Amino acid sequence: MNHIQTKGIILSRTDYGEADKIITLLTPDHGKLRMMARGVRRIKSKSAGGIELFSVSDISYIKGRGELGTLVSARLLRHYGDIVKDVNRTMLGYDLIKQLHRATEDEPEPEYFDLLERAFISLNNPDISLDLIRVWFEGQLIKLGGHTPNLFTDINGEKLSPDQTYSFDYDAMAFDASETGSLGANHIKCLRLCFGVNDPQILHQVQGITAILPELATIIKTALNTFIRV
Repeated sequence: MNHIQTKGIILSRTDYGEADKIITLLTPDHGKLRMMARGVRRIKSKSAGGIELFSVSDISYIKGRGELGTLVSARLLRHYGDIVKDVNRTMLGYDLIKQLHRATEDEPEPEYFDLLERAFISLNNPDISLDLIRVWFEGQLIKLGGHTPNLFTDINGEKLSPDQTYSFDYDAMAFDASETGSLGANHIKCLRLCFGVNDPQILHQVQGITAILPELATIIKTALNTFIRV
């Protein structure tokens, strides 16, 4: 039997029998994998530490005849242990994992693996706002799903102006110039960063972003529920 080597991030774990678990892993090169992890609930299991949540591990497995493979070994590479020291960061971490799991098919692009690890890195940093991490992560899910909004011209094709106020048109996924609109230059700038940067630390350094996060969150959450349906 050929052992297959890869890296993995745990998406879900379910107890099975007296000592086993069925696990779902996200990998950069084999998509999602479901496998039986035999004996990992025993105290002396060598693989138990390699299937921790909020971690990246070296994985060796045997492909099964059906959809369920068999875990051979799991060795921890990176564990973002500070996440579980804060209940709110832990709960958001669970939520982001579930969102990504629901948003992806069985063979997602490698970018989803990178996205989830970058989310762990940010959650592991207590200085980065949880609201900011969520807005950035959900924006990236929208982007990877192929639904990035138009952040450069309005619904009429006119270049967005720093002196104009806007509302947001979800059908067109673009701004609509409006004298009564509540969205302006700062919203446009921060949304461009939410969709354009790979590191929430960059958003964390933007002055004034905290004040407009609720409005950014509304736009991104509505778009996420409309197009990605997580």
